[in-house]
Amino acid sequence: MQKIRNIAIIAHVDHGKTTLVDKMLMAGHLFRENQQTGELILDNNDLERERGITILSKNVSINYKDHKINIIDTPGHADFGGEVERVLNMADGCLLLVDAFEGPMPQTRFVLQKALSLGLKPIVVINKVDKPNCRPEEVQEMVFDLMFNLDATEEQLDFPTIYGSAKQGWMSDDWKAPKEDIFTLLDAIVEHIPAPKKRDGIPQMLITSLDFSSYVGRIAVGRVHRGELKEGMDVALCKRDGSIVKSRIKELHVFEGLGRTKTQSVSSGDICALVGIDGFEIGDTITDLQQPEPLDPIAIDEPTMSMVFTINDSPFFGKDGKYVTSRHIHERLIKELDRNLALRVEKSPDSDVWTVFGRGVLHLSVLIETMRREGYELQVGQPQVILKDIGAEKCEPVEQLTINLPDEFSSKIIDMVTRRKGDLLSMERQGDRVHMEFQIPSRGIIGLRNNVLTASSGEAIMAHRFLEYQPWKGNIERRVNGSIIVMETGTAFAYALDKLQDRGRFFVHPQEEVYAGQVVGENNKEGDLVVNVTKSKKLTNMRASGADDKVKLAPPVVFSLEEALEYIKEDEYVEVTPNYMRLRKIILDENERKRLAKK
Repeated sequence: MQKIRNIAIIAHVDHGKTTLVDKMLMAGHLFRENQQTGELILDNNDLERERGITILSKNVSINYKDHKINIIDTPGHADFGGEVERVLNMADGCLLLVDAFEGPMPQTRFVLQKALSLGLKPIVVINKVDKPNCRPEEVQEMVFDLMFNLDATEEQLDFPTIYGSAKQGWMSDDWKAPKEDIFTLLDAIVEHIPAPKKRDGIPQMLITSLDFSSYVGRIAVGRVHRGELKEGMDVALCKRDGSIVKSRIKELHVFEGLGRTKTQSVSSGDICALVGIDGFEIGDTITDLQQPEPLDPIAIDEPTMSMVFTINDSPFFGKDGKYVTSRHIHERLIKELDRNLALRVEKSPDSDVWTVFGRGVLHLSVLIETMRREGYELQVGQPQVILKDIGAEKCEPVEQLTINLPDEFSSKIIDMVTRRKGDLLSMERQGDRVHMEFQIPSRGIIGLRNNVLTASSGEAIMAHRFLEYQPWKGNIERRVNGSIIVMETGTAFAYALDKLQDRGRFFVHPQEEVYAGQVVGENNKEGDLVVNVTKSKKLTNMRASGADDKVKLAPPVVFSLEEALEYIKEDEYVEVTPNYMRLRKIILDENERKRLAKK
């Protein structure tokens, strides 16, 4: 029996978690060749690298002083709550990574709360102590207060603290005495994190995540709870609904470094991957065929938002993407359900429209962005909040929102949030910045980030997480400005855009192809405005009386995917293709729109 430590890493976005894991892998003498390139080993999909966030949890392991340390990387965003919950089930302890200046942040709190309630033993790592304005002692106090507020036990509150800089590759007990390496941290893991208890008896394993290989299909990943699993063994798969299916383990893999190695048997406490189990769901149990004893399935957070997905039927469909038909989109969404726990998909029976339910705008936009990069064309509607009837009362999801920003902008932001039915809970000063906490309905958050960043000159740090369902809070006014809509298909000319500049701001560049019904700008006033942006200057053989003025255009507004989803109205779609993102009216024909408006 190898000496094993299973540890989950918890940290807020951008506090250096993935960098730390990379340094730990190097300390285990695994990847010397990556040190020169400076690339991150763990966040290896393009989206994760660009946004600097972890979306999928991953498993890696290190050998250190004849101990095997299994490291489980967890996502920091509350939108990926489905991921977090099941990942923590595999660990015995957790590493809480905190920035030495910012201190614990709301999303850290979300994951930490789940970890403490599962009884995991924490080790606190205060990272980035090489920053000029860091305050490690204060942050350590803040972490203690946070754990105390989250009802940690006496034992959990007696946590070791380690200081260091993952970027420079050192960890130490004292932040004023830097060392050369991160062995202090690895020693602390071996010393303080309990080894998994060896349990004999009927084998049990809870499937907590899955891998996919085009060669062998779906692979079940989880931690052996008790007993021993062997290659070629007949097992029972106990499903959520209580049914039991006979199955056989064709191959058994354990994690080593970044890869997996094949093995004959795995005993309790280690994390392994099973090949050959068919039709399993996450949260099912693998157990003995003769005396099946299922474990409790994982509780998964309910979705709080929904969005309409549909095929691209704009005049420009099929010019850009490889997969454009409804069959392609349907197959892709069903495939996503395999590995994305908190997602639900419903297809409307008579048309090519799917309603996709998820945890928030970020959760759904990551899916859309991934599909777009794979070559899909699709259209998505405005995000809608999922309402529930609780005790004959209409209820909506409410979130906890924290905003940290310079003092002089605080009154503007409070006004903005309260207009969206937010309540200010607390407000405290940290140096020249103010830290505010609100409770706000989820609908109020849609489109808020843009306005907050604009109002605070880009200085605000904003984070939110789902709290609970509360009674409906009343109407929230959305964007009042109308849209500027194209009259006819063609090329947008600088001449035409210049003449229309006083009408509003534009989203398109000159010489861009546009089609009738596309939204190309925001009107200064209420109500939609239909304009001709394809008008070119008429040339005659007479000399013009005034000299031609140079056209001076303001640069167009360029949206990211999330911003576009938060911007559109309910009668608009975002058309997403591999190279373009356009806003459009659901009904393209102007006369048709007028006819419906009269009805």
